[in-house]
Amino acid sequence: MDSRAKIEITVPGIAASQGIAYGQIFVYVQSDVEVPSYEVAQEKRIDEVARFDRALIATRQQISKIKHEVEKNIGPEEAAIFDAHLMVLEDEALIGETIREFEATGRNIETCFQRVSSRYVQAFSEIDDAYLRERAGDLRDVAQRVLNNLLGQVETALNRLADQRVVVATDISPSASASLDRSAALGLVLDSGSKTSHAVIVARSMKIPCVVGVRNLTSRVANGDWAIVDGYDGVVIVNPSESTLFRYGKIQEQKKSFEARLLEANRQPAITQDGVEVTLMANIERAEEVANVRTYFAQGIGLYRTEFLFLNSARMPTEQEQFLDYKSVAEAMAPLPVVIRTLDLGGDKPMTGKTDLFPKENNPFMGFRAIRFCLEHQDIFKEQLRAILRASAFGKVKIMYPMISGVEELARANAVLAECREELKARGVAFDPAMEVGTMIEIPSAAATADLLAEQCAFFSIGTNDLIQYLLAIDRVNDRIAHLYEPTHPAIIRTLRSVVDEAHRRGLPVSVCGEMAGDPVFAPLLLGLGVDILSMSPGWVPQVKYLVRAMKMADARALAAEALRLSSPREIYARCDAFYRARMRID
Repeated sequence: MDSRAKIEITVPGIAASQGIAYGQIFVYVQSDVEVPSYEVAQEKRIDEVARFDRALIATRQQISKIKHEVEKNIGPEEAAIFDAHLMVLEDEALIGETIREFEATGRNIETCFQRVSSRYVQAFSEIDDAYLRERAGDLRDVAQRVLNNLLGQVETALNRLADQRVVVATDISPSASASLDRSAALGLVLDSGSKTSHAVIVARSMKIPCVVGVRNLTSRVANGDWAIVDGYDGVVIVNPSESTLFRYGKIQEQKKSFEARLLEANRQPAITQDGVEVTLMANIERAEEVANVRTYFAQGIGLYRTEFLFLNSARMPTEQEQFLDYKSVAEAMAPLPVVIRTLDLGGDKPMTGKTDLFPKENNPFMGFRAIRFCLEHQDIFKEQLRAILRASAFGKVKIMYPMISGVEELARANAVLAECREELKARGVAFDPAMEVGTMIEIPSAAATADLLAEQCAFFSIGTNDLIQYLLAIDRVNDRIAHLYEPTHPAIIRTLRSVVDEAHRRGLPVSVCGEMAGDPVFAPLLLGLGVDILSMSPGWVPQVKYLVRAMKMADARALAAEALRLSSPREIYARCDAFYRARMRID
């Protein structure tokens, strides 16, 4: 029977890469390799280690080849994904632990490597931060390649699809996603994953519509089923009816026209219809992302997360290495501002191979992380502060501290910064003596004492992801209670207003750098509450800018005033959504 005659099924997910695709499904299965376990004779153990070295070399060559092909066919930014993979192969802790495991147990090297790499993958998988949690995929992908080379197995690739297909998978490793055939992969659908996964990054770069988080869809569809992938609304429609196909044909025409309007508006200043200028900035994790910031005309970098430099190495980066990285970003963005956040590492973001610095914790959300870690390990903290100070001589650099809970922590951090300034002065090293210092507001105690914190810093940056989590006592990565994570909860709205009021009362600007800032539905509410700057992933700037240009600030303030009077998160969201749709001309 023709699968198109089957009953239509609509499966909700998360919109990850915009666009609409329609075609037959190909279910991609990427299974783990089976690793035999046996004892290696004493006289063959030197050869076993040599075999491990050859597998590492072969893996390095394969990944370098993939990187070259991606750079040629897609672009240098996407190819940079595989730098992290190459760094895994240089990880002294991972390799060293494997050798020690082999020497201690005498089991074959595949077994030892699988045990050690699995421990590392598990550690990263338990990290709270979604972006950093996705880095477990880097480790898993590299480990799979090493094991394939040790066992002489060939990896299944996605570059030989028989015809144009919608690829449906549980998950796709970075190297497998890089092998996607652009001419054959119509759309990508993943049971798991997030907006920050490498597969999604590649899909966006190739302009392949993508929806993630469609739980267990792989077990509900078969090769040859037909599907629509709606990368705008995050929906997959299996076996669509003729009326649905007709409706989506019209939607696709409207979306193309809408995207053209966004790109045109993106070249214009972010000024509301009643003449209020709004500052839109970008969040980045790596220096290479500066090109995207420029492409989307963001007005600076509102959040540079510096953990990437640390998490992709088995050792602490030196002051000089950090300085060169921060300097490159400052120079590339000058004269626009760059806000560098100090290390938010520890607790739920352990460094590979650094168990002495980051012991396992029962409650990492409330644990030894960020500014708490830095104040205890001031040698590490001071190296980063000096690197940031030195970079400030090459652009408009600002600094901010994460996870500040009160004035004492802020005062201690500023005291360490003052020591670093004196050290650089003594060395005759240039830096900007007027570099602004800010703090993130992401802990309820910080929000409650915003008036006191405002006396010791130059600006606030609200991290809504953690602030919502802590205020509502919701683990935002726990699927069972994710529905309770509500940005429009009255407690959130009132807290945001309170922080903004206290900051403005003392002349401090306030930015929001959490996910709320980049969501066009919430952006008007934040601006109406008085937020001065919205900082988001670069790709969201055009849509938020278009909305800003289509609205009046007076209307946004009225929306915020109404939201403050309402008691239901759903009602507040409905008002925000209606505001957004009316100005974006969405029915």
